Amino acid sequence: MAKSEKTQVMRILDQKKILYESYSYDPTITDGKEVATILKKDPKQVFKTLVTEGSNNTHFVYVIPVCCTLDLKKAAKVSGVKAIEMLKQKDLLPLTGYIHGGCSMIGMKKAFPTFIDIEAKQHEKICFSAGKVGHQIEVKITDLEKIMNIIYADITIHNTEI
Repeated sequence: MAKSEKTQVMRILDQKKILYESYSYDPTITDGKEVATILKKDPKQVFKTLVTEGSNNTHFVYVIPVCCTLDLKKAAKVSGVKAIEMLKQKDLLPLTGYIHGGCSMIGMKKAFPTFIDIEAKQHEKICFSAGKVGHQIEVKITDLEKIMNIIYADITIHNTEI
């Protein structure tokens, strides 16, 4: 596993003087649990970024462990909308500037309300996409809180199997 080339996310973190570890791996590997294994991390510490559209046409970002599933009802409730649905893949790049598999909560074209699953609070650091497929970064939760307006919430379906 090699050190990553600089991505937009890394440049933003550098600019804000936030320390991070960067990782790169075979970009054909897209399964989050497999990525966690490659990074030698607990799957509950490796997060994926999901973008949704609310029933009122607003967009929300949810960041959850790769071993979990977003609970759409819980997500809608914490977002204050009647319902949400996953953003269509074709709409992701124009809306966020990121492609599927390389979407990061940092550096989107526009700031959207961002909810991180409460599981993140169990870890000093979490890993998530560095903004490019095959690239991850690891950042302290407390450092993320300094640069983003994060809302912690219980937003996953609690799978008993990992």
